[in-house]
Amino acid sequence: MQVILQEDVPHVGKAGDVVKVKPGYGRNFLLPQKKAVVADPKNLKMLEHHQRVVAAGDKKRRVEFEALAKKLSALTVTFEREVGGDEGKLFGAVTVKDIVEGLRKAGFTVDRHVVKLAEPIKQLGEFPLEIKLYRDVTATVNICVTERKKT
Repeated sequence: MQVILQEDVPHVGKAGDVVKVKPGYGRNFLLPQKKAVVADPKNLKMLEHHQRVVAAGDKKRRVEFEALAKKLSALTVTFEREVGGDEGKLFGAVTVKDIVEGLRKAGFTVDRHVVKLAEPIKQLGEFPLEIKLYRDVTATVNICVTERKKT
């Protein structure tokens, strides 16, 4: 029996896949749970239409995120922190929360989950930081940590 999956089913396939399953599994589990529909010509045509609509929307979002990535890649966010000792170690760290706030002040709204910071920045200097905006669209923002001038 061939069915079109409506949602991801482990060990069977992902949503939108046309898969062949045993008739009992399809009739007794997938169809009643609305995890799949029968792969008849009407449903196949509807699936193709849905995939075209999703692809068009995906292409539009990708163009928007690529433009945003270009703007973000030209940006340098500067943080001033107090420094202790001769090695240039910070009295704290620059964290993802600080970076998201710095980007917000620069006019960009970014979710903290897309900022790829392995560990907080605890040194002075410039650091490239990747922000994953969309599937395979990433931007590299320069993070500059400078010493706060004592007054």
